[in-house]
Amino acid sequence: MRTASTPSDALLSERVLQEIAEHEAIVLEAYRDSVGEWTWGVGVTSASGHRVFPRYRGKPSTIERCLEIFEWLLRTKYLPEVLAAFKGRALQEHELAAALSFHWNTGGIAEASWVKSWLGGDIGRARREFLNWSKPREIIGRRKAERSLFFDAVWAGDGWVTQYQRVSPGREATPVWRSARQIDIRPALRAVLAKARRET
Repeated sequence: MRTASTPSDALLSERVLQEIAEHEAIVLEAYRDSVGEWTWGVGVTSASGHRVFPRYRGKPSTIERCLEIFEWLLRTKYLPEVLAAFKGRALQEHELAAALSFHWNTGGIAEASWVKSWLGGDIGRARREFLNWSKPREIIGRRKAERSLFFDAVWAGDGWVTQYQRVSPGREATPVWRSARQIDIRPALRAVLAKARRET
């Protein structure tokens, strides 16, 4: 049995962060997501422990700030929870990226039956159970991509992420879809990772 031996902060590679960001979009000010939750940056809500509203409502931040909070939350909150769910088993980079992406989106890694099946060696069942977490329907593509990454090492992230440059005014406060553009987050992400490693 493989056991984890690497310090948790060292596990967050640029490739892992790129992969998770690929499934999100970046919005520099607070907006309401599909269920009305105030969201900001790389899919961050106040449930993460970082207060989004009213901090970023009508007050756009920088890409660097978004990525700093993204990396910090992954390293200090989501990564420890993923490692705990896998009970000390060392994960390969693609497995870690998929599990983190799943947990960032669902918050359900501790309850996920696919994790328990994988730990028990029933890979076929784990693969099927991965798609138990496929609501709402628009998340199915992401779930399939995470499953392909975890079980087949098929990566999707390349460092280019969709950024919505504007949020609609008033109570609606949703991203303006036509303001989407593709941005290369790799230079900013490398700077954020370098800073995090100096400080840990």
